[in-house]
Amino acid sequence: MTEPTDRELRQRAARVIPGGMYGHQSVVSLPDGYPQFFARAEGPWLWDTEGNLLLDLMCAYGPQLFGYGNAVIDRAYIEQLHVGDAMTGPSPIMIDLAETLVGMIGHAEWAMFCKNGSDATTMALMAARAHTGRNSIVRARGAYHGSQPWSNPRPAGVAPSDQSNQHLCIYNDIASLEAAVKSAGSDLAAIFAAPYRHDVFTDQSLPSAAYARRARELADQTGALLIVDEVRAGFRLARDCSWSLVGVAPDLSCWGKAIANGHPISALVGSEKVRVAASRIYATGSYWFAAAAMAASLATLRQIRDTDYLERTIALGERLREGLDAAAKAHGYTLRQTGPVQMPQILFDSDPDMRHGYFWCSRMIKHGVYMHPWHNMFLSAAMNEANIDFVIDAARESFRELVVAAPTLGANDRYPGPRS
Repeated sequence: MTEPTDRELRQRAARVIPGGMYGHQSVVSLPDGYPQFFARAEGPWLWDTEGNLLLDLMCAYGPQLFGYGNAVIDRAYIEQLHVGDAMTGPSPIMIDLAETLVGMIGHAEWAMFCKNGSDATTMALMAARAHTGRNSIVRARGAYHGSQPWSNPRPAGVAPSDQSNQHLCIYNDIASLEAAVKSAGSDLAAIFAAPYRHDVFTDQSLPSAAYARRARELADQTGALLIVDEVRAGFRLARDCSWSLVGVAPDLSCWGKAIANGHPISALVGSEKVRVAASRIYATGSYWFAAAAMAASLATLRQIRDTDYLERTIALGERLREGLDAAAKAHGYTLRQTGPVQMPQILFDSDPDMRHGYFWCSRMIKHGVYMHPWHNMFLSAAMNEANIDFVIDAARESFRELVVAAPTLGANDRYPGPRS
């Protein structure tokens, strides 16, 4: 029996799923040739439903820190699944996991668990409001803190009141941060911050130590809480909170994606001063206390603590950055490679509607590499030097094809971002 093509699956999906697909998993804004559906995954590899093999530089948008199907992590999940998963009450493994996170994250004295990054950031917002008795928050313009109405980046279905009491600043701009805090005034409950600037469509930037310290000072001066949203970057930059690298401890931090290597769990951790407020908020879910994902998280955290995964992914990222830079220059192009090397953002210089970037990424797909044209990517500890060299070889061939096609490329109507 012939397997259905990706096109046939999209046609079926369009009949029973609004828009055919939704959220960040939709490929409607990606270049031609990007598969919507996948059949299986192993290590750093994906197979689409038509049998094409792809080295995955998105790592499922971040969760795959140790690769797809990691035997140790998945075994922990399956063994706990056989014992008990979603039960009338939690398993004692919930305490084990909380103790482990508290032991690994410098500012943490307690932990709460949920399922998605949006759950964790919303709990952080609620805890900050409960602690301060205030409503307003400061966050960076363009930063993503989840899909709940208060932080949703799109207007459909979101009432203006859902995003009231928010004051926006520019990431890494101290004067802008100070102005937003002043605008919030005595109503300021929290300052939200990403570990580094990882907005879509644009270059990435690490936080300056001065910016991070000023955020901490302003929170202390106003009685507000400092929240670092680690959902995307947690444990990819450090084995502690990412802002430990600049010597700043938040009051709350939000975790997800990589903490269970793709199994569904997220977490909010916090300092002692927020413990009472966190105990007062009402936040729950039917599957939030399920034990199998907690077992997977424990197994993941052991590998984070006991292996050299971080150093290896950094080394692989440096190899990738150098190789792509050389390949681009050899064909007359300049790539803007920004952000941490293990979480690369790769954009073409002088490409306002990303027509060159889209074509190049579509060719990378053809040559067996899944890249994203405007979202930061991720390296996993399942990758090795041969995988990185495979990407660089594919890039050289894709650049050759771009040189030929470039004079005929028209306007890129699929690109959904800013064109400045």
